[in-house]
Amino acid sequence: MSFEEKIKSLGLELPEPPKPVAAYVPAVKVDNYVYTSGQLPFVNGELKYKGKVGKDVQEEDAYEAAKICALNCLSVIKGVIGDLDNIEQVVKINGYVASAPGFNLQPKVINGASELIGEIFGNKGQHARSAVGVNELPLDATCEVEMIVRVK
Repeated sequence: MSFEEKIKSLGLELPEPPKPVAAYVPAVKVDNYVYTSGQLPFVNGELKYKGKVGKDVQEEDAYEAAKICALNCLSVIKGVIGDLDNIEQVVKINGYVASAPGFNLQPKVINGASELIGEIFGNKGQHARSAVGVNELPLDATCEVEMIVRVK
């Protein structure tokens, strides 16, 4: 089963690559690695989750937002390499969570991205990770995820 078929089997869809919201490109390939820019929880061009976790957004919703960010990362990676089956290894995920004062469960939020990547890629999805709480994110997004993958 291809990685895109696996995504569909999970009841999900790989979206069109989101358009950049500032002066950057969505992903860059250097040698055998693709580095994504931070991806926000955009669905069909609309920011689905806004606000700070622990105040405006529940942890469970932020987890879902992180999954959307991960799918957006995969979408921009596909735009660079043509086929997700060219991914040899997901190397690293960095996740940023807009956090209300006192909220410290950023790793649980970014598990949304990590667990989805594990479901899609199996052993090739085992990755290093950072999960960081931040005061603000662009456009009042709830979270932002970036990814590094090694490709064939």
